Amino acid sequence: MKNKLLAVLFAAILVLGACGGKKTEENNTNNGTTGGNAAAVDAEQVVNTSCITCHGKNLEGAGNAPSIADVGSRLSEEEIHDVIINGRPGMPGGLIKGEEADAVAKWLAEKK
Repeated sequence: MKNKLLAVLFAAILVLGACGGKKTEENNTNNGTTGGNAAAVDAEQVVNTSCITCHGKNLEGAGNAPSIADVGSRLSEEEIHDVIINGRPGMPGGLIKGEEADAVAKWLAEKK
């Protein structure tokens, strides 16, 4: 019984943590594709706000979330953007949107 309670509590913390982050008015003129004005966004700050809860402070992976410290060596910028927008099993999509998603995908693609 105690294990089930801990599992539910842990799952709730992950979900609530993943839903955190600052919300901004979306000005997405490129229909969710990479590019746009991603340079105006502080991608590292967005990652620190929205990703470290699951992926760890140094992006080394935590719990069930994989390391993304070198994700650019495994996925292209477009593939990273697709994961950010659409999610994967265990990761909900749409946690970061618009220019922030573009900037984060570009920043993570440089992590090799």
